Amino acid sequence: MEKQENNKCVLYDRECIGCMECEVCDLDANKICDNCGRCLNIKDDAIIKIDKIII
Repeated sequence: MEKQENNKCVLYDRECIGCMECEVCDLDANKICDNCGRCLNIKDDAIIKIDKIII
C-alpha cells in the first residue's frame, strides 16, 4: 500500500506518512493484518447463567 495524499493517520494525530504501522497485526508484529478478528476476542456463542426461575 502506498502513501495516500491528504489522508490522516489512523494511529497518530498527523498526516499519513506511509509507514504502514496501521497494517501490522496486533498479536504478531511480524505479520500484516489479515482481519482474522482474533485480537477482538469475538465469540460465536454466549452463555447466560440462570440463578432461579420464578413462577
